Amino acid sequence: MATETMHAVVCHGPFDYRVEEVLRPVPGPGEVLVKVGAAGICASDIKCFTGGHTFWGVDGSGGYADAPVTAGHEFAGTVAALGEGAGERHGISLGDHVVAEQIIPCNACRFCKNGQYWMCEPHIIFGFKRSLAEGGMAEYMIYPANSRIHIIDPRISAREAAYIEPLACAMHAVDRGEIRPGDTVVVAGVGNIGLCMLQAAKRFNPGQLIAVDTKNYRLELARRFGADVTINPLEENAVARVKGLTNGYGCDVFIEATGNVAAPQMGLEMIRRLGTLVAFSVMAGQSTIDWNIVGDQKELNIHGSHLGPYCYPKAIAAIADGSIDVRSLITAEFPLVDFAAAMDAARGGDNLKTLLIP
Repeated sequence: MATETMHAVVCHGPFDYRVEEVLRPVPGPGEVLVKVGAAGICASDIKCFTGGHTFWGVDGSGGYADAPVTAGHEFAGTVAALGEGAGERHGISLGDHVVAEQIIPCNACRFCKNGQYWMCEPHIIFGFKRSLAEGGMAEYMIYPANSRIHIIDPRISAREAAYIEPLACAMHAVDRGEIRPGDTVVVAGVGNIGLCMLQAAKRFNPGQLIAVDTKNYRLELARRFGADVTINPLEENAVARVKGLTNGYGCDVFIEATGNVAAPQMGLEMIRRLGTLVAFSVMAGQSTIDWNIVGDQKELNIHGSHLGPYCYPKAIAAIADGSIDVRSLITAEFPLVDFAAAMDAARGGDNLKTLLIP
């Protein structure tokens, strides 16, 4: 097997992603070789591709990305080979349809030992660290020994399975909002993850579920997926509209999923005193806010949201039973070897989720 090759999308730097023929990996002890069924292009992939400072630093160094590396952290596939002890370690068998969580915890740092594995200090995430966690934009990939692996319900297709990761992230963000029945909840940014957030938030029986976005086609989808009110801030004053819907108080929960540096300030102005703001987006640049609103003026709860900890099983269940629709959000598919066209489609803004099919 070591002499067999495969195609993979290899990140060499901003705007330098290449479809290459590379050696097919061989699983070591505890590792799993997976034949990838589908891989998604995430907003984080786009920001990495375009040189976002989170990934490359403000001067091209010091960011999270470590090239060259096979890209991709939204993926799923079938078990093609098992390294020594891997079947027993992960409770899986050849042919199983499986997904690994996007982070590979070290199991040794203070966070891992406290059960907070998603904040693991080494913080190795698939698709960004060379040799340590090669990603899923490839025909085959390795789930390392410390991977958190889940068996996928057979009712879920290969394409839907690539949505398990973004749905888990959406569910975690909604959980961080601590929504109570009757709350007015704003989801700002209803792209593919925001639309998942809407569906997840609906389960908490909010009094009003409000979607905010600058693209009207997304707002139309938001109404279909449960939004009671939709607002385009380019067409009306979003803060005034929300306050008008809440007797002047503002929303109880604001979930930021736009990726726009102006959105956090809008959220601070829109939310009521003692409300909760969930910061989810990976921003392309730095955001400026009036910090006095957080403490002195409103005593807000600011909750970060990172990855999808403990949410993979419920994401799998929700897709399998149809209670959350991800199939309708897959709007473009490309062969893996057409990565350039796929990235162009993902960056164009007219697609919700673009998939690569090896």
